[in-house]
Amino acid sequence: MKLTDLAQELSSCTYPGRGIILGRSEDNGSAVIAYFIMGRSENSRNRIFVPTADGIQTKAFDEGKMTDPSLIIYAPVRQYQDKTIVTNGDQTDTIYDVMQAGRCYRHALLQRTFEPDSPNFTPRISGVVKPNGGFNLSILKSDNGDKDNTLRYFYEYESCRAGQGRYIHTYLGDGSPLPSFDGEPTLVTIPGNLETFTRTVWDNLNSDNKVSLYTCFIDLQTGKHTSKIVNRNV
Repeated sequence: MKLTDLAQELSSCTYPGRGIILGRSEDNGSAVIAYFIMGRSENSRNRIFVPTADGIQTKAFDEGKMTDPSLIIYAPVRQYQDKTIVTNGDQTDTIYDVMQAGRCYRHALLQRTFEPDSPNFTPRISGVVKPNGGFNLSILKSDNGDKDNTLRYFYEYESCRAGQGRYIHTYLGDGSPLPSFDGEPTLVTIPGNLETFTRTVWDNLNSDNKVSLYTCFIDLQTGKHTSKIVNRNV
């Protein structure tokens, strides 16, 4: 698979929806995470990321303007022991609960489907970062808009080269209905340190549609998490 410049990949799509980037830092010392959300409607754009004890939570920026919390208020990132879970919906909690019961993320996602937001049927994208820097990615999506048929794809990466990662997102671009992501997660560059990486992602997301971004570097020796949150609404 061709290695794609991250900035170029992000700027080439006006509406990727929600996205996960997992990989390895350029200095090979950290596992890297990015999760972003975008929005077209006022309700979707009326959000921020806030830190929690074990990750982050989406929250209404203006509670008075929140019209429907379903599908947009959830915990995108949670830590379970030495693993970090990142998803675009409440399947974060499903994965967490199943791991607590001693089973793996696959068992959790076999219980879930794409989102019930006809006609888009937004895919559920999920990732799990392991303490050695390896990671898993998954996407659950409808079979070309068939509300009764879920396609489940799982991608497992035992390791990752320094300065590289994989990027998966919910939509291929704008449209009506929104076209679901298709194919393998994209192989992308992971530039610089946490500050540079965060700036690269945020600056290359469409300025009209981007809402919030979370980034994190996990030190592979100590397990220490160093993270940043960028919110359009401040």
